Amino acid sequence: MAAKDADLNRSMLNRAGLFLGTGPNLDIGGEFYSAGNGHIDKQNLLALWMLRFLPNTPASIIAKLLDIHGENSTINTACTASLQAIGEGFRRVKDGRADIVLAGGGDSRINHGAVLGYDMAQALYSGKGDPLKAVRPFDMKRSGFVSGEGAAVFVIEEFEHAKKRGADILGEICGFGTSLDGYSMTAPDPCGRWAALAIESALSEAVINRDQIDLIFAHGTSTPVNDKTEADLIARVFCHNPPYVTAIKSWIGHLAAGCGAVELAAGLSIIKHKYVPEIRNLNKACNKKVNFIKEPFDFTSKFMLIENFGFGGQNCVLVVKNIV
Repeated sequence: MAAKDADLNRSMLNRAGLFLGTGPNLDIGGEFYSAGNGHIDKQNLLALWMLRFLPNTPASIIAKLLDIHGENSTINTACTASLQAIGEGFRRVKDGRADIVLAGGGDSRINHGAVLGYDMAQALYSGKGDPLKAVRPFDMKRSGFVSGEGAAVFVIEEFEHAKKRGADILGEICGFGTSLDGYSMTAPDPCGRWAALAIESALSEAVINRDQIDLIFAHGTSTPVNDKTEADLIARVFCHNPPYVTAIKSWIGHLAAGCGAVELAAGLSIIKHKYVPEIRNLNKACNKKVNFIKEPFDFTSKFMLIENFGFGGQNCVLVVKNIV
């Protein structure tokens, strides 16, 4: 759909790069079978059954469907994966290593294996009451996330290249930053030092200062520890001119490896329609110094920042400029 929407011909696709962020197949209850004494307990398995668990299978299928043969990579950095794939694709175009790159990703954790895994990690919402009020990023009564599923892919190309062929330009990626906490396999570093480094790296590449950011798409998972750490980070880094902050997961759930790409799609739509949605179910914010959006309003963003933070201490930030 992205290739068709961008009107890419076969020659363009042949040379295009492909960068995807994906997650592991955690459907271990329905897909993963027992093995013992040299046999698998299901005899009618496809010969290439293992492809369901190889992370590069989506990229291989897409390459076959679209006849893509350029530089490629499959990114598996947990919840930052698809945003990092977009950043890596952006860098290839910026460095002149590719004219066109398809980048993004997707994920689904709506299966028994994934739900049980996140439940054991005490990350899922486990309360009672109205399901529509379960996800409440940055609210004092937040108690875990709800899984979502989805995907988004973007065509990234150099500005003059896009103008020359009459492409519909949605926005300009101008900064990208990543870092590792090196602290815990699940919890973020509470001091936020290395997450702040990712933000500073993205701002430096974009050649702007922090006060120019006017809208943040927060990671906002609705988990107790992560939201507090992120809110404190935003309050500290953007203390002089607090930008508006929204959290799309309050509307679509947590898409795991696919969240960054889908949140970028939402951000580009917000740029286009000049409308910012509120953080759903946010009644009492966990940090009063952060400019959380509690009511939707019309707004024209100039520089938007997207944050993703994942298991393993993965941090990823993208800066997008409004040129529409």
